[in-house]
Amino acid sequence: MQTIRAVGREAASKKYDLLSAMMAHALAGDQHRQRLVLRLMALMTARYNWQRDELTVGQREIARLWCVDARTVKRDMARLRDLGWVEVKRQGARGRVSVLGLNLERIMLDTRKEWVNIGEDFVSRVGGATVEPISQVIPFPRSVASVPKGTWGEACRRLADEDQGLCDSWFGALVDGGIVDGCLTLIAPSRFHANYVRTHLLDRLIIAVRRSDASVGHVRIEIT
Repeated sequence: MQTIRAVGREAASKKYDLLSAMMAHALAGDQHRQRLVLRLMALMTARYNWQRDELTVGQREIARLWCVDARTVKRDMARLRDLGWVEVKRQGARGRVSVLGLNLERIMLDTRKEWVNIGEDFVSRVGGATVEPISQVIPFPRSVASVPKGTWGEACRRLADEDQGLCDSWFGALVDGGIVDGCLTLIAPSRFHANYVRTHLLDRLIIAVRRSDASVGHVRIEIT
């Protein structure tokens, strides 16, 4: 999958690819998804600093752009943060608004199922050659007993939908250690495995867990 960057000769085309992917994702969903994605696209095209990955705009300005009230702004921005599409880079204080960033990789992951609706040339261009019909996907062999259940099991299914190979290599080896006080503990088979997940995959893992169970706010990786 291509990496969206705001610099270089192909920066402009990659921005259009990102917006096209978001558009296709919105049109394939219900009116609630369409409205939410359209509102984010309005912020991106009007106020987002692509080079610095910064969205610095107050709720009052957002409400004016979206033609909604402040309550709707709070609700939809919270939804975008829960999706992992919008992230807080610096919390606002003393009258200053928060500085937000966009997780462009997360957006592309969440929209990849709809890339084919744009066309095969788009799928090939953005690096989606691995997106295939479900019937052609051959999962890594795994015994039924090893498939986790509950919140972690649901999160694993989401992670496998995103990238089966990555799930089999790294997430599949994590063992559910239970949820206590809103924190899910996962047991890794080795220190190296735990460190790799913490360093490279934790954000993706947390999003999958939160989408599976909104009551889980943290994930801790431990070793056996």
